[in-house]
Amino acid sequence: MAEPRRVLLISGSLRSGSTNTALLRTALVVAPAGIEAILYEGLAQLPHFNPDDDVEPLHPAVAGLRSRIRAADALLFSTPEYAGALPGSFKNVLDWTVGDDRAGSIYEKPVAWINVSASPTVSYTHLRAHETGR
Repeated sequence: MAEPRRVLLISGSLRSGSTNTALLRTALVVAPAGIEAILYEGLAQLPHFNPDDDVEPLHPAVAGLRSRIRAADALLFSTPEYAGALPGSFKNVLDWTVGDDRAGSIYEKPVAWINVSASPTVSYTHLRAHETGR
């Protein structure tokens, strides 16, 4: 039997009643056979990104996030939009993860994004620009 594919689920919301986090919790329940869905719940523990702190030894929350990403086969993001852009808490995740130059980092992962908002959104544009470096 093949090893299950690990998908790390990351919500960009800190709110306890977040619909984005609820969507990811649902994904945990409905993940098909062969998929091991893992919800990342350390968003609130991440320190504010500072390039000067992106050195060993890393803050334990940053090291844990990077380790979880390296252990995953793919990532699924669900994040709200605030003031027409990605929320700072989610941008902080991206800032901390793009500095990881070890094998299995975010650069080597298939990434998907899902939005639960019923209204048009510009967050996708911001994520796409972050992916391409523009």
